Amino acid sequence: MSQLILVVDDEPKVSRLARDYLEKNGFRVVTAADGQSALAVARRDKPDLIVLDLMLPLLDGREVCRILRRESDVPIIMLTALSEEIDQVTGLEIGADDYITKPFSVRALVARVRALLRRTRGEVKALGVIRLGGLEIDAEKYFVAYNGSPIKFTPNEFKLLHLLASRPGQTFTREQLLEDLHGAAASTDRSVDSHIKNIRKKLEIASGKPMIETVYGIGYRLIQPHP
Repeated sequence: MSQLILVVDDEPKVSRLARDYLEKNGFRVVTAADGQSALAVARRDKPDLIVLDLMLPLLDGREVCRILRRESDVPIIMLTALSEEIDQVTGLEIGADDYITKPFSVRALVARVRALLRRTRGEVKALGVIRLGGLEIDAEKYFVAYNGSPIKFTPNEFKLLHLLASRPGQTFTREQLLEDLHGAAASTDRSVDSHIKNIRKKLEIASGKPMIETVYGIGYRLIQPHP
């Protein structure tokens, strides 16, 4: 069965254009026109990916993204008419995996959808299960836990964490981390910093201690954890 995409936008023309082009490219598509409906459809239909407009009635895209991230690791592409970097980074900080600004090319949208689905479903190379103290990362099952308690990560967060954990103690430059994200459209120094900030926070909440160290002027490394 083809993959299901949820398109959330309050402009019927945008939703119709995105739906038609995605369907022509082999995807199944459902739509929603406001934030509350988006949550209901996402919970009911369990889409493989969500294209989510930032400005929505009833519940804006930021809040929808925050709620979805508490419930799911579904890939999210934020759709916004705002081009300022702060809005793009804010979207990444609350859990979006990529962004695209309006007006956009439908071909570019389909390319972003395909690229994110590839990264999510098939391009994290499994190294078995990585165990570092209480931290457990299973790339094949797309699963992270600390002392047995699961931790939810977005696809890009998982990918970066997996890279850091594959060589604990080694410093990875921002350029190396960007390269690991396959040159995603949302991949900039600022977006890497945003993803790392989220990873750091989730690991510290789970473990009660710092687990990612900033090497100023260079990049980041995972501290070898202890049980």
